[in-house]
Amino acid sequence: MQVAKGVKLPTTAIGCDCRGNCLNSHDCSCAKLNSTDSKHYDFPYVHRDGGRLVEAKAVVFECGPKCGCGPDCINRTSQRGLKYRLEVYRTPKKGWAVRSWDFIPAGAPVCEYIGVLRRTEDLDNACDNENNFIFDIDCLQTMRGLGGRERRLRDVSISTIYNSDRPDDQKVENTPDYCIDAGAVGNVARFINHSCEPNLFVQCVLSSHHDLKLARVVLFAADNIPPLQELTYDYGYELDSVHGPDGKVKQMVCYCGAEGCRGRLF
Repeated sequence: MQVAKGVKLPTTAIGCDCRGNCLNSHDCSCAKLNSTDSKHYDFPYVHRDGGRLVEAKAVVFECGPKCGCGPDCINRTSQRGLKYRLEVYRTPKKGWAVRSWDFIPAGAPVCEYIGVLRRTEDLDNACDNENNFIFDIDCLQTMRGLGGRERRLRDVSISTIYNSDRPDDQKVENTPDYCIDAGAVGNVARFINHSCEPNLFVQCVLSSHHDLKLARVVLFAADNIPPLQELTYDYGYELDSVHGPDGKVKQMVCYCGAEGCRGRLF
């Protein structure tokens, strides 16, 4: 990930005192952040197949650079890079797409969305209408279920995830403050298409800091995915929410082919 000029990353999270690998969720301060119920402290991942996410969460707190555990810790599952052989290929109607040569089990991390971390307002001012590789870091909006997003605010308190250096951020708006621009710098994730019935889901992950507006965006398998099946996730557009430079609503036909396709991407 690259960081645009003018974007300041938060201070590093304190980290846990575990050694070797984190084994006891009641002793690991990072694991405790994943729940507000002291009776149900647990790691978000299980050890099977190199680490699987138990369920989609509002946010996943992983161990970070100041933690005492090593790279093999179960609570660093999404930080280990690409595990599956991914292929970018051409489709008749949707342009580029991505599939895996390997079987991907449900809950496994597939890849992180990588690009240049920018302020959304800076990108809007640039008016680059040809850049279709923008990923809004809309974790806060998803937690609240704004703009047609799947609401995920369950056991995580909003007050626990704000960076203490930014006390003015105590409100949730419809427009995310930051985005990932993969137009010129990116990885394989930029070629993964939308589907109204996807086999991947978006998960916000915090490891080196605890500011959700600047969270890492990781794509996980929603189901068991057989080899050579196209990988997709829901782009999360609300219909009639995209406007052109002239202020008029823009529309794009959806070619995902799902049985429950909404007919339009936006």
